[in-house]
Amino acid sequence: MRAAKPLHAKRLNALPNHERILLVGSSGGHLAQLLSLKSWWQGNDRCWVTFPTPDATSALGKEADVNWAHSPTTRNLPNLLRNTRLAFSVIRRFNPTVIVSTGAGSALPFFVFGKVLGISTIYIEVYDRVESPTLTGRLCRPFSDLMLVQWRDQLGLYRDAQLVGRLL
Repeated sequence: MRAAKPLHAKRLNALPNHERILLVGSSGGHLAQLLSLKSWWQGNDRCWVTFPTPDATSALGKEADVNWAHSPTTRNLPNLLRNTRLAFSVIRRFNPTVIVSTGAGSALPFFVFGKVLGISTIYIEVYDRVESPTLTGRLCRPFSDLMLVQWRDQLGLYRDAQLVGRLL
């Protein structure tokens, strides 16, 4: 395990201030972690992709651009195809300068299109998986320009990961 100085969520402001942020995350804890970055994304144009659950509709009720992903995503080929079409459509319409995700399953098509189109991608590994990488983290890593983890113990899970510190 390598030593690293934590970036901490408060210092995400030190990252380039992108004007068009696409935030992709499952509802529940994944969405809560993206919402905790409000001080970073609030002054920028933004677009959201999540699942249409009561917590998500409540949390994003005042956001202007919310797109509903298809669930379940695990081992569900029809929903993977639906989310791939959604990713293509949202990216083409919104034209983001950065895509940020905390997972889960719906993130992959957004990262693939983002990488192909030269859009910056930032993946933030969830805080509750310390001993092994998540499936989405492993799948999105090759398409991520910046891989952030929330615990020092997660640094060894991904090459070139940076410690951001706990988001919640």
